This record gives sequence, structure tokens and C-alpha cells, in this order.
Amino acid sequence: MKRLASKIAIVTGSSSGIGKAIALRFAEEGAKVVVAARRKNLCERTVAQIQERGGKAVAIPTDVTDETQVERLIGETVARYGRLDILVNNAGIGGGGRIAETATEDFDRVINTNLRGTFFCCRAGFRQMMHQGGGTIINMSSVAGVQAWAGTGTYSASKHGVMALTRSLADEGRAYNIKVSAICPGGVADDLVDASPKEIERSEKISPYDIAETAIYLATLGRYAVVHQIVVDRLGAEW
Repeated sequence: MKRLASKIAIVTGSSSGIGKAIALRFAEEGAKVVVAARRKNLCERTVAQIQERGGKAVAIPTDVTDETQVERLIGETVARYGRLDILVNNAGIGGGGRIAETATEDFDRVINTNLRGTFFCCRAGFRQMMHQGGGTIINMSSVAGVQAWAGTGTYSASKHGVMALTRSLADEGRAYNIKVSAICPGGVADDLVDASPKEIERSEKISPYDIAETAIYLATLGRYAVVHQIVVDRLGAEW
């Protein structure tokens, strides 16, 4: 039996990279997937790939930095399917560099997408899951969300913020049967999501499909089990 049969899942940032890998694998496991990202044409391409493989998906183009668009994303999903079982907040960007050299505009852009956008999605998804009596939220953080190095200040700040949101929301969700977890990847070959397994392996980076399997694991845990965070780092990486 497919592990996510009949589940309704939203995956943000699923027009490419890790999010696309998660959307493809969720659909293969039986979920009805809502593909959400800024670029409509790439969202529709992901949906087409899912449908070609026999899965079910729809595209709802969404900019997670826009509160109204996020509310619409949740609302349209529930109007179509009646509920929301899994929300994967994957949409995010890199950037920043060394703090002394970081422009305020660059800082705001990273924080608005990675942290503020995740907050909007968490809030809207959590409210729906409270109403329906449970669900699973998976936030995409980073190894930079549990550590920080020179040149990662802005990005790390955004991802540390995601970890704080995750921990707080996990505590708040216990009373409503809502599980909230974070995945913290490092060094993912996210630009190779459509490449062959051999091409991904040759990149010597983590396969985006390994992150997708991690998301499936979190989404299929037993009723009384929750994992608060999972760090998936590259073999040989220094800590």
C-alpha cells in the first residue's frame, strides 16, 4: 500500500529542487499534491511530470512572502479537497554573505522569504489543522539553522528563525494532534532533481530524493511518534 494514500499535501517551492523532489515522491506514494511556487510555468511542469507518472497534482502559484497569496493557497486547497494533511514549507532562497558586506535589501529579501514566508505558511496551515483536528507540518531549515559560519550570517539567521518557529509550533500543536518537524539539509544537489541517479551521485552532493524520503518518513510516523528535527549532512562534512 502507498504510504501517503489519500493524503492532501501542499509543498511550497516545489517547482524545482528539493521541493520538486518531495512533490514527485509524495505523489508516487499516493498523496494528492498541491504544487506551490512563484513561477506558474514551472509549477505546471511539475504537475505534468506527476501526472505522467500516474499521480495527482494541481498547481497553485504562490509567493510565500505575500500573506494574501498564502491564505489563498490554504483556502483553495481546502475548498478543493476538504482538508490539509501535510504542509511542507520548503520555499526559500540563499544569499547574504559576510555581514559587514551585506546590504539591507539583501538581508530583508532573505528574511522575508525564508522566515517571514515560513511564518505565513505555518500560521495559515496550523489554523486549518486546528480546525480539522490534526496534521503534519514539515519546515525546511538547513545545517546553517543549527550552526553558523563566516559568510552565512543572513541565511543562518533566517534558518535559525525557522528552527525557533518549528519548536514553538510543535509545542503549541500537541493539544491539537499537529506534528511539526524540521529537516536540516547540507550540500544538496537540488539543481539536479531531474538528473539521473548516476549524475546526482557524481556531484558528490546529497540527493534531493534523500531529503524527499526524509519528508515521507516524517509524514508517516505513528500517531504517538514525533521527530522534532533531522540533520541530513553530506558524508565527510566537517562539524
